[in-house]
Amino acid sequence: MPHRAIHARFVDTARALSPALSDAIAALGPVELTSRADLPFADYLCRAIAGQQLSVKAAKTIWGRVEDSAGDVPLIEHLCDANTDLLRSCGLSRAKTKTVCAIAALARQGELKDDQLRAMSAAERTARITAIWGVGQWTADMMNMFWFGEPDIWPEGDVAARKTLQRLTSARRKTVRTAARFAPQRSYLALYMWRHVDAKPA
Repeated sequence: MPHRAIHARFVDTARALSPALSDAIAALGPVELTSRADLPFADYLCRAIAGQQLSVKAAKTIWGRVEDSAGDVPLIEHLCDANTDLLRSCGLSRAKTKTVCAIAALARQGELKDDQLRAMSAAERTARITAIWGVGQWTADMMNMFWFGEPDIWPEGDVAARKTLQRLTSARRKTVRTAARFAPQRSYLALYMWRHVDAKPA
């Protein structure tokens, strides 16, 4: 469905739920769900883990150090337990170092191939990703939305999206229930909520 058609549908759907929500979506105009599949999935997942709970500037600086520390070695080969101290010196926490090394190990074993992951449903993909130590539901939601371009993900664990939807509707109404009204394009609802508060997902 074209972005303008999605926008029109969202404005109409929101009007039956809350005038404030409808007005907010109408004011923002159409939004676009863009895919970041310019990087191999394992690389993008590692970078996302490294940047979690950090400012954009700090995340970029730390990841730049990680890439520089690899030199001419492919990143997925470089992210391994033998390089734990080096990765920690780049600014990665102990937990993040363990997670990116676990991701890279699976990638080296052929367990995170892009084409195989694309062939999965969002639910199957989430189960595969969250089985990795240190990778949770929020991260899986972000990967499904921004790497795989899944249009129908509602990231309930994202505080900004959830709290904004509550403010625009009702704190007494479960956001999962509200978001269900916007299926099968719930990813766009999250985009509207982030844009409304100018909160960028990691």
